[in-house]
Amino acid sequence: MFYNLRRIIFLYYFITVTLFGVSFYYIKDVQNFQDVTLLGSLFFILVIIAGIVISKFAIELLEEYVTNLEELSRDTLHELNLPIATIVTNVDMIEKNSADEKTKKRLYRIKTACEMLSQRYNELDYMIKKQTKKEILQRFELRELVEQRVTFLSNLYGGVEFTSDLENFVINMDKIGLAKVIDNLIDNGVKYSKESKKITISLKNGVLSIQDQGIGIDEVVLLKIFDRYYQNDDSMPGFGIGLSMVKRFCDTNRIKLNIESKKEQGTTIFLDFKGC
Repeated sequence: MFYNLRRIIFLYYFITVTLFGVSFYYIKDVQNFQDVTLLGSLFFILVIIAGIVISKFAIELLEEYVTNLEELSRDTLHELNLPIATIVTNVDMIEKNSADEKTKKRLYRIKTACEMLSQRYNELDYMIKKQTKKEILQRFELRELVEQRVTFLSNLYGGVEFTSDLENFVINMDKIGLAKVIDNLIDNGVKYSKESKKITISLKNGVLSIQDQGIGIDEVVLLKIFDRYYQNDDSMPGFGIGLSMVKRFCDTNRIKLNIESKKEQGTTIFLDFKGC
């Protein structure tokens, strides 16, 4: 589709420029039209009109493509939600009637996989709403969201010790976007904790802190840590996009973001929600 669109736009542009050039030469030199200012103004207006026609033609096709893609995404998401719920429901029923430990472990892994699929479902739905500029703010208890994310991630990171000290704090914000931020910060803490797999999470006076006891970050790296695609350790998985997304979300939602870190001692990231 886009290849044909590029060819059509290029052909239209080439023909338009050629016609304008030939017309300008014919009127000025052949017909000996001496008012260059008037002639230039006329052709300038025609160029603007031609540009509007080209942009309108291109955008209409692109809008149609994006609309069809959004409708397909919504329909697919709706169809995915039902089988996920069906699997979870049936796993719960089997688990209640099963006494075999091996079977329970397998069922637990299935439920964890379904929970991950459900998370991807929510994120895709979130991205679609973001693209369509729909209002996605909601009022919720931050403590409950943090507890949910810790519970979810503790199932993925079995060897990690999570310690939480959380107070109540109600905010009005993009809940799914904030959940992605929290997941990313905890995931980074786990990823860069090579020996001491301990993550301490605190929420006091509207400030959320996530502390690890990992390799830490030196002062030079701290200046670059939020750059897109930057990675402190190239041997670690990922593309270095996470922290730039965290910074962008915090800036958009007026969350004060601070980092304290020392080499070989660990890193603490602070999210201050009091100004939101």
